[in-house]
Amino acid sequence: MNSLRQLIQQDSNHNLLDLLNSFCKCAIAIDEQCKVIWISDAYRSLIELPDDNDPIGKPIEDLLPSTQMPRVVKSGKPLFIDLMLINNRWCVVTRLPVRNPEQKVIGAIGFVFYDDLDSLQPLFDKFARLKHKFEDEKIIRPSRYELDDMIGSSETTQQLRRKALRAAQLDTTLLLLGETGTGKELLAQGIHHASHRRSGPFVGINMGALPESLAEAELFGTAPGAYTGADRKGRIGKVQLADGGTLFLDEIAEMPLPMQAKLLRVLQEREIEALGSNRLEKVDVRIIAATSKDLIKQVQAGEFREDLYYRLNVLPIRLPPLHQRIEDITELAQHLLVKIQTQSQLPELKLSDDAIKWLSAYKWPGNIRELRNRLERGCVMAEGEMIHAEDLGANDVPPETSSPEQPADLKSIKRDTSIRSIQEAIQKCNGNKTEAAKLLGISRASLYQQLSKPS
Repeated sequence: MNSLRQLIQQDSNHNLLDLLNSFCKCAIAIDEQCKVIWISDAYRSLIELPDDNDPIGKPIEDLLPSTQMPRVVKSGKPLFIDLMLINNRWCVVTRLPVRNPEQKVIGAIGFVFYDDLDSLQPLFDKFARLKHKFEDEKIIRPSRYELDDMIGSSETTQQLRRKALRAAQLDTTLLLLGETGTGKELLAQGIHHASHRRSGPFVGINMGALPESLAEAELFGTAPGAYTGADRKGRIGKVQLADGGTLFLDEIAEMPLPMQAKLLRVLQEREIEALGSNRLEKVDVRIIAATSKDLIKQVQAGEFREDLYYRLNVLPIRLPPLHQRIEDITELAQHLLVKIQTQSQLPELKLSDDAIKWLSAYKWPGNIRELRNRLERGCVMAEGEMIHAEDLGANDVPPETSSPEQPADLKSIKRDTSIRSIQEAIQKCNGNKTEAAKLLGISRASLYQQLSKPS
């Protein structure tokens, strides 16, 4: 028997269907083309389907626009215990793939178990307690940010928030573009949290921080004994860990070319081959990539695959630099100041008028990351109850950088500021340039490139 439709048609006494119905409140089945092949009377009643409306043979999405059953058919993986809004009622649903003896997916069945969430409140409470326990013990690492954590009331920020919210409703690949320190990971976590994958894992990895020799194993995993020194039990890669959720690839431009081909397979075929393995494994993962580099120039230079670029660039979102969000700086600075003082258990300090004026005039080559660093410095250097401009390092900045009235060579300003920040980071890390790059949130290659530029 090769199809679920044939199986149901041959069940003339409806023994199978009655059995399915007994498991739940109501149920529905689709074939491999995601067309409805059976629906229980109770399901018809739930969605208030008229008696003269026959859904058999129609696409499931015509009947249930928000259904995830096509995803189950495509991935071959079940979706257990999910919440779905059906006819303005929240229902607890489960979706299971159906396979033939050759293990080919021939359809899927969706079950509705409850349409009264009040009866499940004890279960929700128990789950919440367990989740908090696991988080406290570092067993799971949830996404920390939501889109509401994007601070700012400017039109630029509001437009970015709207774009991110629309992107969260889709399940397509995203490419986040923007200077270092503009908050690309925060945005990625916010999109994940607002998407239907919110209950799945969010796994982030900085490609620029990985040694090239370990990058492939870290991302795609290893088969048992794949190479000398490899774990005898094998290793699960970040892609597999993100199965059912979101994989965030920061500094994607730093990914070695051989790995780019394997990532392309993940995007195109939704399958992965671990290092040293000859077996393909299906994965259901959304990829959000980010870069501060010009990928078009990388493609032209032969440093980035053109086909991968177009697969990643399906839905690009550009994050504005901080100097284009001047209206947000005071609100953002005060928000960060409260977080810094709370986390560091510092006494409450406020920004003076001259500090706010300087913050609004400064060009912020390091963007939000630099803003936070300067506020941390201000908390340490302030001697009274107020943080003044000099506490933030205003006296260390060339006048043309902080004054909006004086024109300046922005490239040289940015270069000088970057080099100064790098040198400070290297000194703080006792000369370890790899650790300095991590501290600054840039790749080692970028660090060396900045240091090698002529002054």
